[in-house]
Amino acid sequence: MVRSMTGFGRYELNEDGRKLTVEMKSVNHRYCEIGVRLPKKLNFFETAVRNVVKKYASRGKIDMYLYYEEETDSTENIRYNKSIAEEYIRYMKQMADDFGLSTDISVTSLARMQDVFVAEETELDEDALLPFVERAVRGACEKFVATRTAEGAELRRDVETKLDSILAGVDEIIRRSPEIVEAYRSKLLAKVQEVMGDAQVDPQALATEIVTFADKICTDEETVRLKAHVKNMRDTLDATDNVGRKLDFIAQEMNREANTILSKANDLTVSDIAINLKTDIEKIREQIQNIE
Repeated sequence: MVRSMTGFGRYELNEDGRKLTVEMKSVNHRYCEIGVRLPKKLNFFETAVRNVVKKYASRGKIDMYLYYEEETDSTENIRYNKSIAEEYIRYMKQMADDFGLSTDISVTSLARMQDVFVAEETELDEDALLPFVERAVRGACEKFVATRTAEGAELRRDVETKLDSILAGVDEIIRRSPEIVEAYRSKLLAKVQEVMGDAQVDPQALATEIVTFADKICTDEETVRLKAHVKNMRDTLDATDNVGRKLDFIAQEMNREANTILSKANDLTVSDIAINLKTDIEKIREQIQNIE
């Protein structure tokens, strides 16, 4: 299946007072590069998140963002430091004795002292939270793949249209080739007769010259290989595995055959067709750069 390397996915999972929003997007890249941005408290899930994403994508530069909230239960606990409070009381009493002051320590004033009460964040239960995180990531990945698949279908249609154009050009070159040889034979015969006048033209020498010319401009091998490459590319587009790299290689081979046809062209029509072939192949290569 043809899939684009450009995609976007967003999924929100809200359950048991926990809310996790996952967003991901990707652009073209030769390999699979995954960047994950997590809230600090979820950092230990980074490897698990990457492993999930790798099951859905094999190429592209992918950026993923996770936003986590706990909407009901507080994630913080208050801890009372009795030893710190005792230290404050002891020093306050010492200050009262040192300066002859009355001791007016109250619970309210003591509670305001630094570190008497400390807010501590509750540790997350990793084993319980992991399935929740993985489900949210898979949900985003499925939507991400859906957008890649939809764009991949558009890319495929465009590539197949250009393949049709290439085949039409190849068929025209095949049809045109005998006409070029016949035109050369007529032109050569007219030149010889102009020079030799009524003298007898050696048919063997004329035939040899025409055969040499026909062999020089012959593009049978190139057109056959180009047609084979077109078929191979169509078959590859139907493959289920990731096809981007293979398509790129086939396009390079197609371009090589088009270059050879252009170099052998001894006819303006064939030259124009060969240039159009190269143009279509280059457009295909540009589109292939977007395919996973």
